Amino acid sequence: MRFTSPLFRRVGAAAALSLVLLGLPAGAQLPSMGDSGDMSTNSERKLGLRVARELYRDPDYIDDPVLVEYVQGIWQPLLAAARVRGELTGEMDEKFAWQVLLGKDRTINAFAVPGGWLGLHLGLISVTANRDELASVLAHELSHVTQRHISRMIEREGRNFPLLVAAMILGAIAVGKSPDAGGALIAGGQALAVQQGLNFSRDMEREADRIGLGVATQAGFNPQGFVSMFEKLQQASRLNDSGAFPYLRTHPMNTERAAEMQSRQQLAGVAPAQPTVEHSIAAARARVLSNPGVDGLRGLVTEADSQSLAAQPRPRQAAVLYSAALAASRLRDTPQATHLLERLKAAVAGDAAGERQARLLEAEVALAAGAPARALRLVDLASDHRPDVMLAAQALIQTGQARQAAERLQTWVASQPRDAGAWQMLSQAYAGQQQEVRAVRADAEARVAQLDYTAALDRFKAAQDLVRKGGGADHIEASIIDSRTRAVESLVREQALQR
Repeated sequence: MRFTSPLFRRVGAAAALSLVLLGLPAGAQLPSMGDSGDMSTNSERKLGLRVARELYRDPDYIDDPVLVEYVQGIWQPLLAAARVRGELTGEMDEKFAWQVLLGKDRTINAFAVPGGWLGLHLGLISVTANRDELASVLAHELSHVTQRHISRMIEREGRNFPLLVAAMILGAIAVGKSPDAGGALIAGGQALAVQQGLNFSRDMEREADRIGLGVATQAGFNPQGFVSMFEKLQQASRLNDSGAFPYLRTHPMNTERAAEMQSRQQLAGVAPAQPTVEHSIAAARARVLSNPGVDGLRGLVTEADSQSLAAQPRPRQAAVLYSAALAASRLRDTPQATHLLERLKAAVAGDAAGERQARLLEAEVALAAGAPARALRLVDLASDHRPDVMLAAQALIQTGQARQAAERLQTWVASQPRDAGAWQMLSQAYAGQQQEVRAVRADAEARVAQLDYTAALDRFKAAQDLVRKGGGADHIEASIIDSRTRAVESLVREQALQR
C-alpha cells in the first residue's frame, strides 16, 4: 500500500489503533500507559491531542461554518444523551475534547480518536439521506470513545500490543522515506492486530452499535437511521469495496450485525425517516466542497438542467439546485450561479431551514463575486449563528467596516474561545484598523485553538515585542498578552515532555 494521500485519509483508512498512530510525528513516543497496561484518561487525552494537532495541519481539514453548524446540531444532542445515559462519565466529559473535525475527502469514512476527537469525511455526509443516518455514524463513533475501546484493546493484547505499537511507529517513520517499505511494516502490524484481536474487535463493533443506538434514540433521532445506513454499507460491501468506502475496512459489515440491528427496529416498529430539505442541502454542500474537480463541478451544474427535476421530491430538487449554484460560483460563473439561486429560492419557499440556507449561499456567492455590500444585506446581523457571524464579518471587513466586524467577532470568541476561524477573522479585522498588537494576538489565539502551541508562542512573543516598542496596546491588552504568553509557555513545556 502507498500512503500518498493526506493524513485525514491515512488516519481514516487503517485499523483502530494503528490509524491513530499514523498521525504521530516521526520519532514520537506514546504517553506513558502505566504498568497495568490500561491507558488512563490523561494518556488518551494526550494521544488524542497529538493526532488532532496533525489533523488540523492536514490539507484535507476544512472549517466550513455551514457544515460545521449542521454537524454540531446532531453532535451536541448525542453528547447530551450520552451524559444522561451515563455513557459519558464526568471525568471523560471534563478531560476529552468531544470535537468533530471535517475532512474534504470524497471517500465514505469516519473515525474516532482517543481523547474525544472524531474525524468525518465530507464524502460520508454526501451519501446520507437524512440526519438520522448521519447521527447513527456519529453515535457509533462516540460510543467507541466512551467505551474506551482502545484502552481495552491495550489491556487485552498485553504482551503482543507493544509489538503492534512498534510496527505502527516504525511504519510512520519509514513511510516518509520509502512508501513501500513503510506500507509493508504497517501492513504487518495490522495483520498482527487482526490475527490476535479479531473477535474482540467484533465485540467492540457490536457494543458500539448497541450503545450508539441507545444514545441516538435518547437524543431523539429516528433509530431507523441505523438500519438504512447499515443497508447502504452492506450493499457497498457486497459490491466489493473499491476504495471509496474505507469505513468498511475499519468497521467491517457482517450479516450478524445487520440482522441484530434490524431485529431491534422491527420490535420498535418505528417508521423510516424521510429526507428533509435541510439535510439534502447539507449533503449537497458536502458533495461540492469535497473538491470533485472542474469536470465534476460542471456535471453538478448540468444536472440542474434535467427535464425530470421538476417531478422530483422537494428535498431532491433543493439538493440539485443548491449544489449547482455553489458549483457555478466556484467555477466563477456568477450569472449562472445567480440564475440557479433564483430557482433554488423558489424550490425551498415555505421551508424555513431551506430558505435560510439559500440566503446564506446567496451571500456567499455575492462575496465570491466581489459584491460585499450585497452580501451584507443578505446576512442576519443580529444572528448568533456562526455562518451569519462569519459571513457578516467578512462582508464588513471588505466594505471598510473593520471596527464593526471586530466588535461582532470579539463577542463571539468571548463565548467560543476555541473557534480558530473566528480568531483568524478577528485578526484580519484588527489589521484593517491598523491595530497591529491586537491582530498578532488574535492570530496567536487561532494557533492555540488549533493546538499549534509553538507557533502561538512565537506570535504572543511578537505581540509582547510590539508592546515594548510602543505598538499602541493599552495596559489591559498588554496584561492579557503577558498572561496568555505564560499559559502557552506552560503548554509548550507539557508538549515537550510528551516527546
